[in-house]
Amino acid sequence: MKQELIDKYNVSVPRYTSYPPANFFRTFTEEEYLQDVELSNKARNNNLSFYFHMPYCRRLCHYCGCNSYPMQKEAQVREYVDALHKEIDLVVAHLDRNRRISQIHYGGGSPTAMPVSALKELNEHLLSLFDTIAKPEIAIECHPGYLTKEDWQGLVEARFNRFSIGVQDFNLEVLKLVNRTPSELPMEDIMQILRSSGASINMDFLFGLPLQTADSFQYTIEKAAELHPDRVTTFSYGHCPWIFKRQMILEKAGLPSADEKALMFQRAKEVLHAAGYQSVGLDHFVLPSDELAEAVTTHRLHRNFQGYCTRRTTGQVYAFGVTGISQLETAYAQNTKSIEEYVSDVLAGKLTIRKGYQLTQQEQIAREVIETLMCNYHIDWTQLAEELSLTVDEVKAAIHYDEPRLREMEADGILHLTTNTLEMTGEGNPFVRTVAATLDPMMVNTDKKFSKPI
Repeated sequence: MKQELIDKYNVSVPRYTSYPPANFFRTFTEEEYLQDVELSNKARNNNLSFYFHMPYCRRLCHYCGCNSYPMQKEAQVREYVDALHKEIDLVVAHLDRNRRISQIHYGGGSPTAMPVSALKELNEHLLSLFDTIAKPEIAIECHPGYLTKEDWQGLVEARFNRFSIGVQDFNLEVLKLVNRTPSELPMEDIMQILRSSGASINMDFLFGLPLQTADSFQYTIEKAAELHPDRVTTFSYGHCPWIFKRQMILEKAGLPSADEKALMFQRAKEVLHAAGYQSVGLDHFVLPSDELAEAVTTHRLHRNFQGYCTRRTTGQVYAFGVTGISQLETAYAQNTKSIEEYVSDVLAGKLTIRKGYQLTQQEQIAREVIETLMCNYHIDWTQLAEELSLTVDEVKAAIHYDEPRLREMEADGILHLTTNTLEMTGEGNPFVRTVAATLDPMMVNTDKKFSKPI
């Protein structure tokens, strides 16, 4: 990667896991949310995607940018689960029962810090209310540090069929410094248990942490490739200590330079490509047999807060739990950050929506443009306009289409423009967030703070 490109384009920009980004959210109410829930029954994509936020962790990692909280006593955890069941009933009362579930996803925190029996109850609750599409994705993010053989088998019995294992690094010294407990079982044993059930397996890694080097991270990814999971993710550590104070510990320990971080990603990509994986989006690598690979080939990849997905599994996202963000066609809505408030209000029959955003028609168009670029590194303006029932001029009018700036980026070799397409170059792919920000009308004269791509 050329240093001049890093110097010019490695700037503070949104991650674009949503559009607009969450720091644009405003005060939002239960009434506003339910209005948009009712509208979602008639959305273009009518599938149901449910998200559960499990906030508890047995131990907080210093790098964490998630909404995580220390583990509580058994009675408090049970109350939280009871509130989740109640929230399901409050929301489902406004949903068309003829709709089908395409995706259920558990994030956190550490969802696997919860009792497996409680996770099974929640799955059974939802699956008793709606039919599913063929082969729905029922996914859970797993911290392997505390899971026994019986726990993994229990998760399979709870009907999970995709497991995202948060390895982060195979270097125990790195894990110790960032306060993360290493895997309870050898990773080979975990793979055997999950593969025997037919489940799909993701392995998640984080680069840009103290003590990591391009050589050490290459070793970690080589070990991952030997284990041959269906997907590998290489997340770039986002250093935002002004939001997450605990990250200051890592700053004091010393973070790798941008150059070293870029080399970590480059080496990881080379290892995984040599092992037969294909790049997907910003940070995913998948085997050719994975449905995400086909979605990339046809430029039909999508994304929500839960990660990359296909049109088959994409749905309107209804989030349950503290800080959970629902992601509907017309709005976002986020629950309270207070566990105590969440539990008491929901058990009393009230939803705890505190923040959100209702998108204008122009913003809905901008979201489609930015999501298409972020997922596929490619925009076919005619195809996108047809999908939105608009003209190409109407689509471009809804965004910040600055052709001189895009031509400058083309001259620098990070993208290629034709009459009808915008496509990232291989060298430019790490800066797709920067290009997306160029198209984003909300980034014009903004004072919001974001992390850098590298």
